[in-house]
Amino acid sequence: MIKGIGIDTVNINEIARYMKEPGDAFITRTFSDSEVRASSLSPKPEEYLAARFAAKEAVFKAIAHFTKEKAFDFRIVETLNESDGYPYIHVNEKLKPLLAEAGIGSLLISITTEDEYATAMVVAVTDVNDPV
Repeated sequence: MIKGIGIDTVNINEIARYMKEPGDAFITRTFSDSEVRASSLSPKPEEYLAARFAAKEAVFKAIAHFTKEKAFDFRIVETLNESDGYPYIHVNEKLKPLLAEAGIGSLLISITTEDEYATAMVVAVTDVNDPV
């Protein structure tokens, strides 16, 4: 059963500007090491990271209101790609308890980019086996 949805759009040029800041403070505070490594392999790293930032915001909108803290460190939300390029949210050991607290069994994601914008939509479902 669908428990939450989230959507977000990010300006790719803004992420490109952040990537040029000395020390990459925004990048290191926001993205996991795996996401940063994957972006360096992308022909458009700023687009890759913009889509991942939109994904983090969309996950936040889909699940944060179901948690006690109503907040979490964005680095625990890792959006990676399957070998065929399809995006997925990697449920790591830090994200797993947050999903359990929120009563979420699975996160489904779709990402798109167009011109200077990246958009992500997340659907939070209560159980992997429940119909959406």
